[in-house]
Amino acid sequence: MEWTDKLQAIIDYVENHLQRTEEPVNPDEISRLAGCSYSFFQKVFSYMNGISFADYIRFRKLTLAGYDLKSTQSKVVDISYKYGYESPTSFTKAFKQFHGISPAQSRNEDAQLKVFPKMKAAVTRQYSWRLISGAPFRLVGRRTKINCSNGQQYSKVPEFWSKCQKDGTIAELLAMDNGNPKGLYGLFGYFDEASETSDYMIAVESTQQADDGYNEILIPDTTWAVFDCRGAVPQAIQDGWKYLTEEWLLKYPFRHADCPELEWYSEGNNYDENYLSQIWIPIIEEK
Repeated sequence: MEWTDKLQAIIDYVENHLQRTEEPVNPDEISRLAGCSYSFFQKVFSYMNGISFADYIRFRKLTLAGYDLKSTQSKVVDISYKYGYESPTSFTKAFKQFHGISPAQSRNEDAQLKVFPKMKAAVTRQYSWRLISGAPFRLVGRRTKINCSNGQQYSKVPEFWSKCQKDGTIAELLAMDNGNPKGLYGLFGYFDEASETSDYMIAVESTQQADDGYNEILIPDTTWAVFDCRGAVPQAIQDGWKYLTEEWLLKYPFRHADCPELEWYSEGNNYDENYLSQIWIPIIEEK
């Protein structure tokens, strides 16, 4: 399930609990729907929407409480308990801060109340992305050093892929691939700021012993932000990196885990307009 789909499911869950079951929102259920810890979800929600999850729930409660006061004869004390306030006094204080008038005043015909509408997650994005937690896995491949100054990686990485295709490296790696699903990885390792160079590795997931000339690396258990890139490579994957560096990382400044960034290339025709490649960013999940 995509992250936006998860967010919409959580929003629907909140509305169902506020309007139908009239039960408190359960952090454990939010965590289950989000596929990550509750604290990490709260951070993502805040980055994506410019409002904390707690404030979103509170604003929705006070909006719905205003509807109840306007359309029913329910007592203020009953409405305060309905929306989880410990006392009518605490409810009245929160209501006045939000609406600017007291619950009693809200029942006047000319009283105007604020409305914080139910949020709707974006249906489409430039790039779909999701958070996944993966078990450790082992990569075997061939490594080189890439000059990243002035964007040279955008030409040097494809040159390395072309070289490995011509000398038979790609074919040998594919024969060792026992990943599920199968596919080739591009791995960005240690970056030297002084020389602006990065280790880059073309690899497959494999349990076979690495032959001479090949390197191996164990990718630890971590949380990944995974981005789907559709289209012919290398353009599709390069456009994906550009989106990450120029837009996504500015909007969602997660802490980077001590783990290489990965590219993943699926089986199939990599010149096809629907070809799937992915970018995996290792994320530190806040506790």
